[in-house]
Parts: sequence; structure tokens; C-alpha cells
Amino acid sequence: MRNVMLNGSKIFLCSWIMFSILGCKPSQPASPTASLALGTLKQCQSYQGLPQDWGSLATSGMVWIPAGEIILGSQHGYPDEKPFSQQPQQVSGFWADQTEVTVAQFKSFVDATGYVTEAEKQKVAAVFIAPQQPQTDPMKWWQLQQNISWKHINGTIPPPHHPVRYITYNDALAYATWLGRDLPSELENEYMAKGFSQQQDIGPEHNGQLNANYWQGQFPHQNTQIDGFSDVAPVGCFQANPFGLHDIIGNLWEWTKSPYIGAHSDGHMGRPEATRAQRAAMIMVIKGGSFLCADNYCARYRAAARHPQEFDLATSHVGFRTIRRAP
Repeated sequence: MRNVMLNGSKIFLCSWIMFSILGCKPSQPASPTASLALGTLKQCQSYQGLPQDWGSLATSGMVWIPAGEIILGSQHGYPDEKPFSQQPQQVSGFWADQTEVTVAQFKSFVDATGYVTEAEKQKVAAVFIAPQQPQTDPMKWWQLQQNISWKHINGTIPPPHHPVRYITYNDALAYATWLGRDLPSELENEYMAKGFSQQQDIGPEHNGQLNANYWQGQFPHQNTQIDGFSDVAPVGCFQANPFGLHDIIGNLWEWTKSPYIGAHSDGHMGRPEATRAQRAAMIMVIKGGSFLCADNYCARYRAAARHPQEFDLATSHVGFRTIRRAP
């Protein structure tokens, strides 16, 4: 095992389960929450979308992310990803959803509160439509369609084990608040995605094998589906990263609570620097890429990747996961 720096001292790379075995000391007491049995196609297809102890345990479906540090950004990605500094930034420990929030989880929130999403109120959302021929104009493959929402996609109700989508920033924050949780900052999201690694970026492959749902082939008209999916995949079909997180890269972009106000090199360091009122008028940072990211277009299926997203626009390729910070 390679050594990494964590909390100022070197420890062996270890999973949450191995903390007690190897003598590693997390900065937060262990919770009785059970790790989800996911990571294969069979497991993700049989998952019903609600983790064990859902509704009774505050950290149901979550794993503890121990404190550490990363250099935010990458020298090898898009210009706005270039690090402001080579000095690592410290990240405090927190709990994080093992998967993107599922349709079943979001439905439990709606059933309990009567919440109506912004797409339902606006009666419109942005939908990706793959063209049949090569097409370079994004306006040709994105359409604003009526009566599309998290519970009504292409005339069908999405499966409970799929990640919920057509969710705006405000929708995601309302769900997180209901659970006593929050959305991660850009720094926290990138730290989760890099998973103990001191490398500047992490991509969608592991040991030479695809380990994320993204676009193979020539986007936007040809998808060879080497990963087995032409669209969004159920949560947890691919192996978890070293922190125990599934689909932190690919599948759906994920909301953060950090406003997109420029490149890292301009001094914007991925923290939630704006108040809630200020963020309401801003474009937010989304992270991790989606099933629409391809080698020839939007190669953002990487831990350091970032993109601006209108806070109040529901789209077919954006979802989220929540975190719970230690008291």
C-alpha cells in the first residue's frame, strides 16, 4: 500500500472498514451505518434505492470521509482548473452519501414535505436529444421541453434506484436541509473524488478498466456504449473509490454550494465564498462530469473537472449527493 499524508501524519491507505484492523484513528467516531452492497451490474440493478436504516439513522447511506488535504485543480485539464497554488488545502472530515441521491430517496422527501421542484413549477427543463448525424451546435442537441421533471421523464416514472435528476440547486439544497445535511463545497467534492490520492487528477478508469458511466464514441451522435449504458445508469454499478463512494465521476454532474466566479488561477479556491442570497443570483459549480462527457467533447469525467451551471435550470445530466459535517 502506498503512504499518504493525513492529518499531518503518514498512515497506510485504508478503507473505513479497515480503520480498526490497522489501528487508524478517524477524527469522527464510527457510526452503525452499513456500507451499501454495490459495485457490480447485478448489485445495482437489484438495489431498491433506499439504504439501510433510511429515515431512522442520520447517516444512513453515508460513509465517513476523514480529514486530509489536496491541491485543488489540475495542471492537465481545462484552463479554469489550473491550481492557484501548489500549497495543499486542508479539508475537515465529514460524512458523504455513498451514491448520488436516488429517485427513491428524493421521493421520500417529497412524500414527507409536499415539496414541488422548480422544474414542476416552471413546467420546463433542458433535455438532451442525441442527433442522428454529426452536429457541432449545442442548441441542436439540447431542447427545452415541457412537463419534464424528476418524476416524469420521457413519459415514464424513473426507477427508484436511478439517481434523481432534473433537480435544480435550490431543490438539492432543500432536500439536504430536510435531512440536516448540506451540499459539498467544490473543495469537499474534489477531495472526495480524489480519494486519498495526492495526484492532481483522477479519471474514469481503474486498472485499465472503465469505472464510470461516460460517453464512448463520437459525441453527440455516436455512442458505442462500451460501459454498458447509453443514458444515465442506476447508482452503484461501478466500483467505489478508496473513500467508498460510487459514481463520484461520471453518470451525473453533481451540484456544489460553491458559486462559479472564475478560474482557480484567479484565486477562487472552491469554498462556498458567497452568502445564500448572493448565490441565488449566481451560476454554481458542478463537478465530476456525466454520461454525456466524451473524449472528443467535454472531457470532464475527472475529479478536478468543473463547470458552470445555472442554479435554477433543471437538466437531464445533473444530480447531487449530500454531506453531513461533524459538529
